[in-house]
Amino acid sequence: MDRVGVLLLNLGGPDKLEDVGPFLYNLFSDPEIIRLPFSWLQKPLAWLIASRRTQKSQENYKQIGGGSPLRRITEAQGEALKEQLQALGQEANIYVGMRYWHPYTEEAIAQLTQDNIEHVVILPLYPQFSISTSGSSFRLLDKLWEQDPKLQRISYKVIPSWHKQPSYLQAMAELITQELEQFPNPDSVHIFFSAHGVPKNYVEEAGDPYQQEIEECTALIMQTLNRPNEHTLAYQSRVGPVEWLQPYTDDALAELGAKGVKDLVVVPISFVSEHIETLQEIDIEYRELAEESGIENFRRVPAPNTHPLFIRALADLVLDALESPSLKLSQVYQMKKKVRIYPPERWEWGMTTSAEVWNGRIAMLGFIALVFELITGHGLLHMLGLL
Repeated sequence: MDRVGVLLLNLGGPDKLEDVGPFLYNLFSDPEIIRLPFSWLQKPLAWLIASRRTQKSQENYKQIGGGSPLRRITEAQGEALKEQLQALGQEANIYVGMRYWHPYTEEAIAQLTQDNIEHVVILPLYPQFSISTSGSSFRLLDKLWEQDPKLQRISYKVIPSWHKQPSYLQAMAELITQELEQFPNPDSVHIFFSAHGVPKNYVEEAGDPYQQEIEECTALIMQTLNRPNEHTLAYQSRVGPVEWLQPYTDDALAELGAKGVKDLVVVPISFVSEHIETLQEIDIEYRELAEESGIENFRRVPAPNTHPLFIRALADLVLDALESPSLKLSQVYQMKKKVRIYPPERWEWGMTTSAEVWNGRIAMLGFIALVFELITGHGLLHMLGLL
């Protein structure tokens, strides 16, 4: 039998407090996070921002035990997926590739090459596609495949997004039901979906399908849940002077409190593992805000983690991908876009499509956000939920 590998992609997170600074440096060294007109500025600015933000970020990580559980949970998901695939008759090696911390995507690729894998399924642990999450990882992988002749002998299948996967929707419905049943009157509890935000121009100018997929996913979860509860969708982690997707989670919580909502269940819809955004931002910051707004009973739905139905969803995605036509990585991270969101490898000046988008609106807004971060000490980390 051909040797099959599954590459699980995720953001990554610092394992301990000493890792926070280097992790932040890696994050801001990525031109997909901050794109500058002069490449030599990237690393000095990354160092400056990381130095400025490390202490505050460490304080937030202290509140959740001193480090991110993301690696441990992702590796547990990988083990559970391997067992599920075996039960379904498919042998596969599982590899975890993190974008900004160990085990890096490059480390995972090196290992699967060493293991003589012949076919690999690339599975991002982001249900909904965004240029800032799955798209960034796909672009990196495309570059690695282009540069390494050994990798070019390995065939791959890419799963761009999977927010409609039935077992995933059922897993979310079960997790929500478990929390609703903790209330005396479950049907009267307001269900609050909180998704990670992205800048509005990602959607309107760059054609990022993220908002559409989040809205579709919310509707499908409510349909699967099949309960009479009212629900709200909002977006967390906005930053600086750039407009982000609305409504914002903090504003929506305050508005619900003002309307007299007392019982609330928060659903972290864009996350499949517990990490700083669920454990600190939602469980601590938003809980405090909700209580201040008059919401008396605040509960949060756990991330899917290793829920059996969620693992079955991942296994079905892998099996379906192995039987599906192959797409090039470049096709995946460019798909569904109205314009070219990614800048070229070298900066382009003049009236080109990418130059107009990046040299004009997005590059300028990104630079304003960067200046805001440096001056105020607040902002860009929230872009990826790191505060």
